[in-house]
Amino acid sequence: MMNKMIVSNLAHRPLRSAISIVAIALEVTLILLIVGFSIGLLNDSRSRQAGIGADVIVLPPSSSNIVGVTGAPMPAKIADIIDKLPHVTVVSPVLMQVSTAGALQTIYGVDLQSFEKMRPFTYIKGGPFQQLGDLLVDDIYAGTNHTKIGDMIPLLNHSFRVSGIVAHGKGARLFLPLATLQDLNGAQGRVSAFYLKADDPASADAVVDEIKNYPKMGAYVVHSMREYLSMLSPDNIPMLSTFIRIVIGISVTIGFIVIFQAMYTAVMERTREIGILKSLGASKLYIVNVIMRETALLAIAGIIVGIAFSFAAGGGIHKRVPTLPIEMNWWWVLRATIIAIVGSLAGAVYPAFKAAQKDPIDALAYE
Repeated sequence: MMNKMIVSNLAHRPLRSAISIVAIALEVTLILLIVGFSIGLLNDSRSRQAGIGADVIVLPPSSSNIVGVTGAPMPAKIADIIDKLPHVTVVSPVLMQVSTAGALQTIYGVDLQSFEKMRPFTYIKGGPFQQLGDLLVDDIYAGTNHTKIGDMIPLLNHSFRVSGIVAHGKGARLFLPLATLQDLNGAQGRVSAFYLKADDPASADAVVDEIKNYPKMGAYVVHSMREYLSMLSPDNIPMLSTFIRIVIGISVTIGFIVIFQAMYTAVMERTREIGILKSLGASKLYIVNVIMRETALLAIAGIIVGIAFSFAAGGGIHKRVPTLPIEMNWWWVLRATIIAIVGSLAGAVYPAFKAAQKDPIDALAYE
């Protein structure tokens, strides 16, 4: 009987109920999409770093965990020192350049011979660099931009010819010859990182110790790739975890305010109904239970709508922009669900207790 009354109450004010459901759906969607994009980009970066095939990475002193933001502060001649260490079989210098032209993307300047010794490119079309003005792009970039072999791509105020389209998952989406990118940046003889291949993956930690103990190399940031990839998490990326908490805080605030307003208005409009219930013997707990159940029903409906819209929107955006990955994991769906329910019920607490405190005589006389 109570459930029928609750459904009738919500159906009696369809517009207000719909607005409450949409607000909760917006709360859930905001959490899932923004967190999904943040984690998707991070995991995509991690998988592309793993795809390079290196066992150890060497970064400049005091560098960030985010590969590509350090510029070119290391002398390339360090490669000669590292190459002589035991267990090291390949040293590949890489220069990284962040470009904001059109879209934010990282360009790798690579020494193709050493870079492919770690894990060769898979050429879908075309082949390696033929000259310094050549460019390699991955299949996702090519598909998104309808790029073909021989096309001229404007990049860093120059035009480059696409000589090959490679399978994605090798660090960046765009690759230039190392010397070309060094010349464009005025960074001759300097690189952003060294990727190392060990004689055995189990020797990665030994290589790290050898580099750190080498004279004048102790200040450099050196990690095994296993350790480095484990560090690419929201907690280790500057401000990302803070950004996620801010998004959740804004979402909860939206849900709280809308539910508070909706249930407070509902209590004011149903003053006489509440008086009748109390005159028939309904307890304060019964009245609170009615209001909270209404809120829970609105929250569940909003959560279902929000989850469905988030998956549909995420899939549509990724299909339209394949370079923008989104990860909808069920752990975050569960967290968004709990956050939405708790925020909604918190918004209904005051209206519920205000309804329970109404005097039945005053309520029945209310016009």
